[in-house]
Amino acid sequence: MINDALSGKIDLIITKSVSRFARNTVDSLSTIRKLKENNIECYFEKENIWTFDSKGELLLTIMSSLAQEESRSISENVTWGHRKRFADGKVSLPYSRFLGYDKGADGNLVINEEQAKTVKLIYKLFLDGMTMHSIANELTKRKLKTPGGQYNWSQSTVRSILTNEKYKGDALLQKFFTVDFLSKKQKVNEGEVPQYYVENNHEAIISPEVFDIVQNEIQRRKKSSGRYSGVSIFSTKVQCGECGGWYGSKVWHSNDKYRRVIYQCNNKFKNKTGCTTPHLTETEIKEYFVKAVNILITEKDEIIKNLQMIRQELCDNADLIKQKEELQKEIGITVDLTQSIVAENARRVQNQDEYNKRYNRLVERYDKLKGKYDEICFAINSNEIQYKDMGRFINTLITQNGIISEFDENLWSSLVDHIVVKSKTDIMVIFKNGTEIKI
Repeated sequence: MINDALSGKIDLIITKSVSRFARNTVDSLSTIRKLKENNIECYFEKENIWTFDSKGELLLTIMSSLAQEESRSISENVTWGHRKRFADGKVSLPYSRFLGYDKGADGNLVINEEQAKTVKLIYKLFLDGMTMHSIANELTKRKLKTPGGQYNWSQSTVRSILTNEKYKGDALLQKFFTVDFLSKKQKVNEGEVPQYYVENNHEAIISPEVFDIVQNEIQRRKKSSGRYSGVSIFSTKVQCGECGGWYGSKVWHSNDKYRRVIYQCNNKFKNKTGCTTPHLTETEIKEYFVKAVNILITEKDEIIKNLQMIRQELCDNADLIKQKEELQKEIGITVDLTQSIVAENARRVQNQDEYNKRYNRLVERYDKLKGKYDEICFAINSNEIQYKDMGRFINTLITQNGIISEFDENLWSSLVDHIVVKSKTDIMVIFKNGTEIKI
């Protein structure tokens, strides 16, 4: 409308009230002045203001300020309502753009069985070794709908599903917040406003154990040396025993009847003295795996017994939890002391050099305690994740009856961490529980 007016298509703009023209005094006045310069008048019906009137701008400034205050008041009330609901643990979602759940009769999340199949498939493909990018391509190829109802998946959409705690039945509230009522700009909540975590809020699509394993795998891939590849189930799973690099897939005779896919060290031809480890075909990798699994199965009773003992040790976090509680108390005391000297400095005049020394000592003490606290929390969390990983490994072994005669993709994803190739007669299969079997 403003563009049409400035281009000469409009002579007069009639507005119901000042608050409908703009909720921002600066925007309102700057736009009115721009229109006046181009000989375009505005009339505000409710306030009976004509902008060409000599009193118009003064009245407009007053009324615009009132409209802006009204907007601020409404915004604060709405924000308070949202935060009160968060504090009460009430979960709300943009259901039309959230995959896997519908709004139930009680207002809580109810599983959409058809969409839940897609969510489960995403988690399975990730644990099978695929990257988020390759999962997005696979879902697009299968013509499965995105949370927005489209068919073109992106890596970021897959990541958001893999990292959203709502799929394990929990809910983290107030992940974002509105910075101010004028810009309506949203920002990621990094501690500026309180967050609330609701456990067991609704039925889970993904079990908490699998969800935690996925989060651990995401972190592992971030930290792994080199770029993680998930082109196939063998990507970043076959390691060169000479240089420590990963094997990658290569196509030989791509345009003739002898075409085949082989795996060889990615560093083989990088230097003049490249790695001498041999290439492997998919068939050979599968054969090595079958042999290793069958050896593992014949010894599974002993392995399960040992793993269960180790699991019990990992489960015993009593010492770490005690240390965590003690550090929490010390951190609390340090914070109270810091607040106390700040309050004292505000109440009475004192030597600022001495005050700064005391304050800095307390801050330094807090940083050290917080560092130790974070380390212990990380250790507890790592133990819990490893405990769950071992449980998954044990369950897979228990349910496997008898030796296997052919390659099983699910067993490969569940059991094997990676294999190390030194020569065709020296292959080491390393399982996720740390067991190493030489083939």
